[in-house]
Amino acid sequence: MKIAIEGCMHGELDKVYETLKRLEEEDENTKIDLLLCCGDFQAVRDLNDLESLNVKPKYRSMNSFWKYYSGQAVAPYPTIFIGGNHEASNYLYELYYGGWAAPNIYFMGFAGVVKFGNIRIGGLSGIYKQQHYALGHFERPPYNESDIRSIYHVREYDVLKLMQIEEPIDIFMSHDWPLGITEYGNWKKLVREKPFFKEEVEKRSLGSRPAAELLDKLKPPYWFSAHLHCKFPAIIQHGENGPVTKFLALDKCLPRRKFLQIIEIESDPGPFEINFDEEWLAITRMLNSSFPLTRRPAKRRAEQLDKQVNQQWVRNKLSTRGPKPFNFVQTVPSYDPDHPCPTNTPIGHCRNPQTEDFLQFLELSYLLDATVESNTPVESTIYSADAHLHSSNKNDESIDLDDVDEMEELTMTDGDA
Repeated sequence: MKIAIEGCMHGELDKVYETLKRLEEEDENTKIDLLLCCGDFQAVRDLNDLESLNVKPKYRSMNSFWKYYSGQAVAPYPTIFIGGNHEASNYLYELYYGGWAAPNIYFMGFAGVVKFGNIRIGGLSGIYKQQHYALGHFERPPYNESDIRSIYHVREYDVLKLMQIEEPIDIFMSHDWPLGITEYGNWKKLVREKPFFKEEVEKRSLGSRPAAELLDKLKPPYWFSAHLHCKFPAIIQHGENGPVTKFLALDKCLPRRKFLQIIEIESDPGPFEINFDEEWLAITRMLNSSFPLTRRPAKRRAEQLDKQVNQQWVRNKLSTRGPKPFNFVQTVPSYDPDHPCPTNTPIGHCRNPQTEDFLQFLELSYLLDATVESNTPVESTIYSADAHLHSSNKNDESIDLDDVDEMEELTMTDGDA
């Protein structure tokens, strides 16, 4: 199986797909089976979605996703993506558990695992910020200046769900890099290319602590990231004679930038399809009642929950229905370049039929539009396989890497354009 990995998409689907087609034409032995995108996908459907995209006004552009959402174009390759820190967050939150953002384009959710053929792919959307890590998913559109940022900050609840995974993961994606990953690659070359990272690299504070914990727990053969707009490979040896993870971060889609990589991975024969993952559905079913909604930190108490019972329940359900995700449904009219005015779409959270069908299938309550406002911490039950996992110290907060584009602007030379 040949898999193409792309760094930050920034809505440039046309350009990425055209590049892959050209690579296939230049080499008859190259036939791409799957495209993975490591965030900043920018699934912008209409002008209203731009209001939920945390970028400066000068960077707000419809780009090309709307064509695929509307059906004007069809993705030529199955595409799986995670969220980053420049997203149409209102739309991605509709698909919190994952789902089709457009035909043949699948969002993994805020955290998730899917199967492509027999390959298991895991992902964690967003970037890590300690001050929001222990909070719930309280943000609702239309977002204020604070919530439009915190909506894409990683939550402990989603990481704890991923920490329940026991079966092997083949590929994992995160938008920001695991903390400390620079120690396993050529960090001196990195800081020459990106000097504004030098202090963080030297202090070992560049990257995501939760991603590092997941890397240590899951030990996948491949881990891909983006966010910092550069190519950075690393090899991680997990203990003496332990498994090896090949890490690769990629750039954003621009001319003369290293934003694409093709790998070949051993797999069962095709044809390949994107399907639900049995273990992940069991984890989701097991922990959905603990979905946190509060703006205050949620106290969590560990409790042993029987994942095997949930997994057998899921297995029985999938044997009847099948493992395919629920069908794509448009929830707002698509952008029309001939009539480029904002449409009168409803303000606030929209219930996506895919998400409703998914929760109904798992016999779970719909909590994404519920609100819990309290000045005291809310206790929720969660099973943690790793009792040592805890929130980071507040003093560990790194520099604000929400706006890598802005930092690049400040340091850019004429040759960097």
